[in-house]
Amino acid sequence: MIHKTNVINSKAKIGKDVKIGPFCFIGPNVQLDDGVELISNIHIEGNTKIGKGTKIFPFASIGTVPQDLKYKGETNSLEIGENNIIREYVTINPGTAGGGSKTIVGNNCLLMISSHVAHDCKIGNNVVIANNVPLGGHVTIEDSVVIGGNSAVHQFTRIGRLAMIGGMTGVIKDVIPFGLSFGNRNYLKGINLVGLRRKKYGNKKIIELDRAYKKMFSSVNLQENLSKINGEFKGNELVEEVTKFIEKDKKRPICAPLSE
Repeated sequence: MIHKTNVINSKAKIGKDVKIGPFCFIGPNVQLDDGVELISNIHIEGNTKIGKGTKIFPFASIGTVPQDLKYKGETNSLEIGENNIIREYVTINPGTAGGGSKTIVGNNCLLMISSHVAHDCKIGNNVVIANNVPLGGHVTIEDSVVIGGNSAVHQFTRIGRLAMIGGMTGVIKDVIPFGLSFGNRNYLKGINLVGLRRKKYGNKKIIELDRAYKKMFSSVNLQENLSKINGEFKGNELVEEVTKFIEKDKKRPICAPLSE
């Protein structure tokens, strides 16, 4: 069902069973895969692909040029995966030459009202971004992350898999996988034990991860702490995931617990 009040460029690619409600604009290089639903009053332009079953609510703006003064009109793109829910007033920008020219949103994500995904962001699967959360440019959000409402994520920040960010948190430091992070300027509060159990990880692995976490952040010298636990938790993929995240090249410092 495509409402007669829409403006849809003849070059746009529209899949099967796509529903487009009234007063939507679809640009020439847009691809809507099968089963996409646009409620009404939605603007989509640029080299934008939206995956199967994604549902977009009124007044979302998708694929408009990056909010980056360095952008000079170079070719870029935006790829949004399958079965996402994109709520009212969400804005998502494509990439820039300085970040690979592509913004990516994975599958099964929920972007709540007035959240913003800036240029060159990489968002994984099953991510929940609550109301009024802006992501700065070049942010990486791994799978199954939850970001609480009215938070803000600084450009180039990474948030690891299954981490949770409390509401009204200013995220200026990288958050390790499975981390809980809060604060006006974010600090680490512990491990997301509830989330790990919901993902059916065994108690032994979770307990070992909690022990490793305490050793990793036992002092301000993170690299020294990591060297001390080298091999101690061999075979625990959760611990390995955290250590690899910390050791990876990064633009932002690693978020740590508040010093006592």
